[in-house]
Amino acid sequence: MRATIIHGPGDIRVEDRPDPEIKLPADAVVKVTASCVCGSDLWPYRGAFRTPEPRAIGHEFVGVVQSVGADVAALVPGDFVVAPFVDSCGACPQCRNGVTVACDYLASWGGKDEAGFAIDGGQGQYVRVPRAEATLVKVPGVTEPDRELTASLLTLSDVMATGHHAAVAAQAGPGRSVVVVGDGAVGLCGVLAARRLGAERIIAMSRHADRQALAREFGATDVVAERGIAAAAAVRGLLGGVLADAVLECVGTKEAMDQAVACTRPGGNIGFVGSPSGGSELNVRQLFNKNITIGGGMAPARTYIPELLPDVLAGTINPGRVFDVEMPLEDAPEAYRAMDARRAIKVLLRP
Repeated sequence: MRATIIHGPGDIRVEDRPDPEIKLPADAVVKVTASCVCGSDLWPYRGAFRTPEPRAIGHEFVGVVQSVGADVAALVPGDFVVAPFVDSCGACPQCRNGVTVACDYLASWGGKDEAGFAIDGGQGQYVRVPRAEATLVKVPGVTEPDRELTASLLTLSDVMATGHHAAVAAQAGPGRSVVVVGDGAVGLCGVLAARRLGAERIIAMSRHADRQALAREFGATDVVAERGIAAAAAVRGLLGGVLADAVLECVGTKEAMDQAVACTRPGGNIGFVGSPSGGSELNVRQLFNKNITIGGGMAPARTYIPELLPDVLAGTINPGRVFDVEMPLEDAPEAYRAMDARRAIKVLLRP
């Protein structure tokens, strides 16, 4: 099969790899019908994280079950499934509490399972999925989704679930004002999530016309292009002299977190989901003085997918609009270049 391999900073290649096979009784093999490049994939691409040796990359995919192990009863070949961005067991205390990203048996696409077997990356033609019943979410009544539905289902693998996590952590909801820091795919999905949860006023922070337009389509009532203290002043101006009830930090840098804190009213909430590229220090005294509650972290996508899936299937939300570029898998190196240069919000890859 063909699969995307990262060799080091700026070095993405599509190479031949062995077709995956069932290794353990709880495994399934999935034929990937769509995958994508994530903003967090850019950290190793840019050299922020080391790549000691070439490895498979990609952690968001949807596809069709091809084969299952002897212990898999809830999935059968032909089922269309969404894969969350990490593998989890569904039975440990963390999974039972909904924090699947802290599973006792957590494994990553492109890594290894607890038995030491390699796991394929999501940016390839096929993936062996350990603990398939607990990890994969079957899409009921769907076998061959069209392009639009495929794209929206794919966002449930990560960015829509992550935007939703930020909105939940920030307590976005009816009567609340919301600021979204970050206009990447996660930030835009955060706008959509805040609207879905009933937020009254949603301010998207963006300097890019195409992203501003999509943010408004997703439910943003206002757009702020300023940064830092000027951004907080702009928020005050829009909200009648007060800051926001809820702020979603969807970038993962110190500057983004500082801006989030600056835009939050005393007693407000911050939901942070930006994947940190390094240190992102918090001014605890500032949080203390303003009584700001901060929550979030890595989104438990496997927990959220069943909640969000019905709205995607009904067309109530269409998060797949964040994919503004589609390329064949063989063009994965160009997909990374486009994302890195911000020529694309998010690139969908077709194996």
